[in-house]
Amino acid sequence: MARTTKGGSWEWSRTAETRRNMLRAAREVFCEHGFADANVAGVVARAGSSVGSLYHHFGGKSELFLALWEEHQAAHEEAATSAVAKAKKAGITDPIELFIAGARAFLEGSWERRDLARLFMNGDGPPGFELMRRTRGREWVRQNAVLLGAGSGPLDRLTVSVLTTVIGEAGREVATSETREEAEQVIEAAIALIRRLASPWPGEER
Repeated sequence: MARTTKGGSWEWSRTAETRRNMLRAAREVFCEHGFADANVAGVVARAGSSVGSLYHHFGGKSELFLALWEEHQAAHEEAATSAVAKAKKAGITDPIELFIAGARAFLEGSWERRDLARLFMNGDGPPGFELMRRTRGREWVRQNAVLLGAGSGPLDRLTVSVLTTVIGEAGREVATSETREEAEQVIEAAIALIRRLASPWPGEER
């Protein structure tokens, strides 16, 4: 934690900058080598820092990896939340269209941060990482159910899970696309599939 005595805000600023540099370096090293083959020495050398500083700020390689993952997830969530809020402000009230607005923002982020998306989907992570991903996935389904106004019946629950899975798998395809054009094609295909699966919603007359 940065000192708040003499130097005050300057110390906080320097601490934040140190963390940013380490996360940037970690992103490069982990994406190049994967979690298992990456090492702390490589990260601190690229960050222009020290091993002691890394352990002070993050605690170790595993914690640094998880901090990078949390930052990536937060960026996804912020983009999706902002997209839904923007759609609501524009007068959109259809839950499916609001869901699609959030999905599109998620998929755009999967392209913009495709190096991280590929890193986190390859299964190479510290102990406990898979459990964290599953837990976050369940929370994502729950949030989508709220956005869609889904009921508690089995068909509603299954539909929300399928729609969430469509977004996740499309994100993988986007992240491994060779070009922006190819990624856009995947995004539009995913949006079209979501509309087909969600309209009409379970329980509505066909």
